[in-house]
Amino acid sequence: MKLNPTVEKVTARILDRSTETRQIYLQHVDAMAQRKPGTKRMGCANVAHAFAAMPDNDKFRVVAEHAPNVGIVTAYNDMLSAHAPFQHYPDLIKAEARKLGATAQVAGGVPAMCDGITQGMPGMELSLFSRDVIAMSTAISLSHDVFDAAMMLGVCDKIVPGLLIGALQYGHLPTIFVPAGPMTTGLSNSAKSHMRVLAAEGKVGRTELLEAESKAYHGQGTCTFYGTANSNQMMLEAMGLHVPGTAFVAPGSEFRNELTREALRSVLGIVNGKKFSPIGRIVDERCIVNAMVALLATGGSTNHLIHWVAVARAAGISINWDDFCELSNVVPLIARVYPNGEADVNAFQAAGGPGYVIRELLDAGLMNEEVLTVRPQGIREYTGIPETDGRGGIHWHTVGHSLDDTVVRPVEDPFSSNGGIKVLRGNLGRSVIKTSAVPEDLHVIEAPARVFESQEGLLEAFAAGELDRDLICVVRWQGPKANGMPELHKMTPPLKAMQNKGFDVALVTDGRMSGASGKVPAAIHVSPEAAAGGPLAKVRDGDIIRLDAISGELNVLVDPAEWSAREPSRMPPELRAANATGFGRELFDAMRHNASTAEEGGFTWQP
Repeated sequence: MKLNPTVEKVTARILDRSTETRQIYLQHVDAMAQRKPGTKRMGCANVAHAFAAMPDNDKFRVVAEHAPNVGIVTAYNDMLSAHAPFQHYPDLIKAEARKLGATAQVAGGVPAMCDGITQGMPGMELSLFSRDVIAMSTAISLSHDVFDAAMMLGVCDKIVPGLLIGALQYGHLPTIFVPAGPMTTGLSNSAKSHMRVLAAEGKVGRTELLEAESKAYHGQGTCTFYGTANSNQMMLEAMGLHVPGTAFVAPGSEFRNELTREALRSVLGIVNGKKFSPIGRIVDERCIVNAMVALLATGGSTNHLIHWVAVARAAGISINWDDFCELSNVVPLIARVYPNGEADVNAFQAAGGPGYVIRELLDAGLMNEEVLTVRPQGIREYTGIPETDGRGGIHWHTVGHSLDDTVVRPVEDPFSSNGGIKVLRGNLGRSVIKTSAVPEDLHVIEAPARVFESQEGLLEAFAAGELDRDLICVVRWQGPKANGMPELHKMTPPLKAMQNKGFDVALVTDGRMSGASGKVPAAIHVSPEAAAGGPLAKVRDGDIIRLDAISGELNVLVDPAEWSAREPSRMPPELRAANATGFGRELFDAMRHNASTAEEGGFTWQP
């Protein structure tokens, strides 16, 4: 199938824009790949230290026989449901490596924090920067430089982008990502959301709300809504960095274990095969565009308009919000998973899952097919669904028609003709809105502003009954430089409650809302942020703001001369001080100082 002209144009533009930085990156990758193996390159004391803890048979194999040695970087902890299944993965991988004449070591662990736990809490201000900490931790894990390949064990919001950024610093290594799968379906996401609104309205108490939340989040595995974590998994499938079709296979089964063993076999296949495809070569401009297209086609998390800019930059590739927006104009929405629909990711998987989506996009010419993957068969293999062959092995069956057209549909009959991401421009700066989650009759909101200096300020005003009217809530000082750009989902229930009362309500913020932001129109990631002198600092209570997701505009309707002359407010000193102390925030001061804008990826390292 001929590539869609817009996808082709955007890919070519990214290639052209990235020529110099990508060439520099690939020169480094090639130079690293041409070195001798670590056991031949290192001094005797270095080698002895590297393998001192290994069983003797493994030690002999890697030191004397120079067998392939695979480094495992894991985000395991037993507090977080999504990462608890990783506990026994290293043992599975090591045992399979021995069967294949190779060895494996846990190279290191990376932190994994949960935005669901820290939501609305001070710890949330470490969340975005944890991505860069994870990237650095990945680099440290691999810095012993004795590995012939790497396996990345991680699932959730900042963990996968961080692992990717870190792994790309070792772009010469064949690398595969290993998922753990979603938890089984509990209380539906829509019922959970409804209970939150009732709690915000004071109609149910803490006991009822906690019971509902515990029924929704009830066991091991990833949360079942289509937020950032599950968007990560869809994008990794589209990039060819998983064993095909493994993203949404639930944890706890022998089949899940066999998929993990297959990941080890796949990465060793690159080491030993004729087609050498290290991660720095797989993640090229076409691969990045494929991930962007898959995100748009499934209505995924807006957090990736930050994360994937940073991921691409780590591979010497430059993408921006205009690329996302232009692709969104031609990529149809062919999946509806909560919050874009009622289904959860288990229903998405049952209806056809990533295999169906990738097949539809490839057949329509909306994805680049001539790309490398961790498998020699290429990206077409990712249109299959894995299942046990009954003898302990795996085979992939062809995806046919959608098994539930309320969840996934063909490109010819989509839920929407576009991907639902829009860039908003105007005198308030640049921002993004996820229109796929918002009813069409709410795509334009014009109302007076109510300015808040924090998320807590909005919650207090709602509790006091001050917000029962048409209004656009402006929540500023929420960007990377101000406080680390926490997600602001605590505001979703009160905003939805106001919406349910019939008021025209919207949110404008330099903070994040991600893929679970719900149905309230939200202009998010406003750049430049208020703390960097952005125009949100000039907005006052009562200013009329127009958010137009149809025309792509975000403007304050103030006389241009008055607007130009207006002095911006400064971040309240007490707020700045609070953002810099306690909960380890002191350690992240340099990150806040050095952070790039949200549109530039919000990263704190020097590209």
